[in-house]
Amino acid sequence: MALRPIEQSTRPAPRFAARPGRGRGRPGGPGRRERWYAYGFLSPGILGLTVFTLFPVAMAVVMSLYHWPIFGQRSFIGLGNFRYLLLEDPSFLVSVRNTFVFTALFLPLNVLLSLALAFWISHSRWQQVVRVLFFIPAITPMVVNAVIWKLLYQPQGVIAHYLGSWFGITAPNFLADSGTAMISVVVMSVWQGIGYNLIVFSAAIDELPRSVLEAAEIDGARGLRKFLRVQLPLMSPAVFFVTTMTMITSMQVFTQTYILTRGGPGDSTVTMVQNVYENGFVSRDLGVAAAGAWLLFAVILLITAVQFLGQKRWVHYEH
Repeated sequence: MALRPIEQSTRPAPRFAARPGRGRGRPGGPGRRERWYAYGFLSPGILGLTVFTLFPVAMAVVMSLYHWPIFGQRSFIGLGNFRYLLLEDPSFLVSVRNTFVFTALFLPLNVLLSLALAFWISHSRWQQVVRVLFFIPAITPMVVNAVIWKLLYQPQGVIAHYLGSWFGITAPNFLADSGTAMISVVVMSVWQGIGYNLIVFSAAIDELPRSVLEAAEIDGARGLRKFLRVQLPLMSPAVFFVTTMTMITSMQVFTQTYILTRGGPGDSTVTMVQNVYENGFVSRDLGVAAAGAWLLFAVILLITAVQFLGQKRWVHYEH
């Protein structure tokens, strides 16, 4: 049987058929207009990122390679600022030591206390109210908290009064004694920063799967064993997050030490950020200050990288 040839349709094209030059993605088409709209909406954010982040970072790199006084002639010295801080400036090495001492005291105290309080609050009838009370210092300006604690630490302050009246102890001058100054700063910092971590841990506790906890109790897990073998592994992502963020924050400590002790007595509480501040705005050498800031960045980056490498061994994520 012979096949009939297919007749070409003579019907007119639909009203909404695509026309040449008007398709999406063609020059002058809707795709191009949408891209320009997107650029317009993104431009304020990109401009802010460039002006307030990328440009300062690039300038900090350049300044660290120069002898850059606030007023005066600038000269290129290469790695001279880094060499000066690491080999010739004793105050910088002292600030590094003090920063690590503060972090070693502040980090475990903050994490352990906030974790213990989160579990205690989770069994309270007034847990929402208590969480708010603990979170208030975290949202209060750091300067205000530091000024209040400076008044409490005074020789005639509230702490000294109650130590004498309740326990018969003559309180030392907390902020003027090199043996108690750093501990006093740590105590104030823990009080101020414990609320944020408490909220994170409380959220993790609320998200613990009830079926797993009930199965563990049926198998005989109670108390500390239940916490170590069941609850803590389930909360390991929150513990990792809190530990990492608290470490980064503690390495950048400045406001507490500056308000409470100004780095004293002597240089017992001078931190790396305060060293950067003094080099930049007291000694007026922006090159040395920029180099100190990059060294601090390198230290934080190195510790954070070690934490991320180590978290593969103990952090358990749900897949």
